[in-house]
Amino acid sequence: MNAIPEIYVSTDVEADGPIPGPHSMLSFASAAYTADKQLIATFSANLETLEGAAPHPVQAAWWKTQPEAWAACRVDLQKPEAALVNYVEWVEALPGKPVFVAYPAGFDFTYMFWYMMRFAERCPFSWSALDIKTLAFAMTGLPYRKAIKPRLPKHWFDELPHTHVALDDAIEQGALFCNMLAELRASQEAAAARTSQNTDENATSPAGDNAKGKNAPSSQ
Repeated sequence: MNAIPEIYVSTDVEADGPIPGPHSMLSFASAAYTADKQLIATFSANLETLEGAAPHPVQAAWWKTQPEAWAACRVDLQKPEAALVNYVEWVEALPGKPVFVAYPAGFDFTYMFWYMMRFAERCPFSWSALDIKTLAFAMTGLPYRKAIKPRLPKHWFDELPHTHVALDDAIEQGALFCNMLAELRASQEAAAARTSQNTDENATSPAGDNAKGKNAPSSQ
């Protein structure tokens, strides 16, 4: 019986502040990838702001430097209570076990988890998220704080736009993750092959026979 495959749901959030509640998620998008980098589905929504919430001054100033991205996230606004229910149902209908993927996951998952639990009352990703930054830290050996995109291997990146439009960024970082995953899997397979070869060589060598007692001198 084949195991149900994982689907990697690369997600990007655009918000007007550092945390949900006092501030609002303006837009979010997910791009669902298979492990071999097939983009099988996308979801995106622009949201009405939360009642009683307000933009953080730092984030408000940053948005003024991004007029195109701001315009893109302020059209066709949806109520969060409708958009998040639709989103959760979309995730649950994906053909595999969904894994939330983001860069950094600490920010995006904080917003998504809060919004899903408040407006849809459930989270299809359980309590966990896969952080691309942490994966990069483990794969490169860089100090965690220096595991940033400009320092990562160039061949991990496809020529895709990063525009601060949620869907663009979700697709771009999903491809990045899949490229990293492919390299990680290849290195694991190579290490396993080396281990197997060394085991076989030790088993057939004279030293291996001696270790098993086959060539030990007779006690008689």
